[in-house]
Amino acid sequence: MPNPRLTGLGGGLLSAVLMFLLGCLDQWLFGASLTVYGVLFLPVCLLTALWVRRSDLLAAPVVVPIAFAVGLMPMAEGEDGVGTRLMGLFTALATEAGWLYGGTLVATVTVLVRGVRRASARRRATAVAANRGPRP
Repeated sequence: MPNPRLTGLGGGLLSAVLMFLLGCLDQWLFGASLTVYGVLFLPVCLLTALWVRRSDLLAAPVVVPIAFAVGLMPMAEGEDGVGTRLMGLFTALATEAGWLYGGTLVATVTVLVRGVRRASARRRATAVAANRGPRP
């Protein structure tokens, strides 16, 4: 598996672009099936949380809900006009809140696991260095 390390902004851009493309693909293939879109959102959340660098871990749970909203734009129902498009976007966000919360939970749990592993590795390295003692 590739091991890219994205900044918080890079992770946000990656997830937003992926979700927008998946939203367009879902609109084209499935006629804007929000269930398919929600299922596709979960792996994007996981990849974003895995690929963001350690110093930007807290960015991943913040950017994935934004990416969810960006991806809904091509699928939002509405006639010609900004107002009806926004109303369709808000309706989709409200009705698909379960997928939104689930994906954010996936990203949060992944970030927490990575943070705990990082802290335990740091603690282990400190203990090894302390056991070695000063070198003559």
